[in-house]
Amino acid sequence: MPDKADTVPVTILMAVYNGQAYLPAQLDSIAAQDHDNWHLLISDDGSTDDSRRIAGAFARKTARATVLSGPGQGGTANFMQLIRSMAAHAPPDSGLAFSDQDDVWLPEKLSRAVTMLAPHHATPALYCSRSFITDEALRSRRLSAPRPHPPGFENALVQNIASGNTIVLNPAASALIRRAAATTPEPVVHDWWVYQLITGAGGVVVHDDRPGLLYRQHGVNQIGANDTTRARAKRIAMLLRGDFRQWNEINIAALRATAGMLTDRNRATLEAFAALRQQGVLGRLAALRRLRLYRQSLPGTAALWLSAVLGRL
Repeated sequence: MPDKADTVPVTILMAVYNGQAYLPAQLDSIAAQDHDNWHLLISDDGSTDDSRRIAGAFARKTARATVLSGPGQGGTANFMQLIRSMAAHAPPDSGLAFSDQDDVWLPEKLSRAVTMLAPHHATPALYCSRSFITDEALRSRRLSAPRPHPPGFENALVQNIASGNTIVLNPAASALIRRAAATTPEPVVHDWWVYQLITGAGGVVVHDDRPGLLYRQHGVNQIGANDTTRARAKRIAMLLRGDFRQWNEINIAALRATAGMLTDRNRATLEAFAALRQQGVLGRLAALRRLRLYRQSLPGTAALWLSAVLGRL
């Protein structure tokens, strides 16, 4: 008799744009997953290279992939449209996974995620993991940053620890996200919004300290890894110059669109966070302390407090 986890269908959402250099390796790694109950939705966002042909050839060969056309508005819009497209292309009891076009998944990525999510079948649950960060040729492997503090809404409001290329949602979380996407304005990035909504709704986050994929770094990564001193300094500089405040404005609007899905406590936390951004410096600091918002590293938390002092929250 097959393991119960093996019967859970997973719909993989892959946003593609000019990915011909690395797309074949990623598609091959998905085909090699030891969790065999998957279907891949590939949304090509108007590629001018050979990506569409590569995706189409894979779909014809496997009969387990569907190629769609993206909105032509960038990666976040493409992933949000993919979520909305699940109504027509995925069973209602399907889990959900996100895939980048340029990674390589380890064979057990999906099976480990589904197994770790299995105890939470009645509750919306999100799996995420660490990665092996590599160079363009998949060499020089190093582990992505650990997550020393537990995930939660107080973290999700001010930091994303759920890298989209590692996320797998159980069917309950998938259903929640699909309902929310129908009325949500475009967030900053899809994975951060998913982390915020799942934790905000009282769901579970399962973080796996073992890596599930090779995260390829190259010259045109849309976001890229955040595990070097230079990369962290760049992110903190973005936070302090005002990008963080703009991101928060967008994320608050997205969460308010589905506020009825949040727990009473987290809805109150969201509104208190929105309100503190309009207060004077002493009010901002007092509210930040009261809400107990946090980031995963000491420098990140220090930058969070500094942004509150400077009015960049």
